Amino acid sequence: MHRILFVCLGNICRSTMAQFVMQDLVNRAGRADEFVIDSAGTSDEEHGNPPHHGTVNKLRSVGVPVLKHRARRVRASEYGGWDLIVYMDEDNEWSLSRIFSGDPAHKCVKLLSCIPEDSDFRPRAHLHDGSVRDVADPWWTGNFDDTYRDVRAGCEALLAHLS
Repeated sequence: MHRILFVCLGNICRSTMAQFVMQDLVNRAGRADEFVIDSAGTSDEEHGNPPHHGTVNKLRSVGVPVLKHRARRVRASEYGGWDLIVYMDEDNEWSLSRIFSGDPAHKCVKLLSCIPEDSDFRPRAHLHDGSVRDVADPWWTGNFDDTYRDVRAGCEALLAHLS
């Protein structure tokens, strides 16, 4: 069983999109019984809110089912319950390190780091300095197409890695 938690700041845009995309990918692959997938945020700013309408609209436009979800904050006590905690950007990494008091079991990974460096994915996930870029944040850009592109590529690479 693979237990995966996707994390962003508020849990209404990127992490929920990743949760729904990953669930759709494993369902289509006939592997739903092998996975537990959820999402959370590193803050309480959006606690209880549904997924952002931009996320909902984008997913519906590409045929990805939108699941029932309310934003929540990840808790320190959850660390042991997940195999992977997949975050969207460097700020999330810093926040998770504070919430979990580090990452002793090395469970926390940046979503776009799942894409191999030699991938044809454009724009590249790995930058020229070797770092991994963040998943595009539609909260600031309003561009849910770029976010979906990043999330889809990251989730496909993650699923391939777990196969």
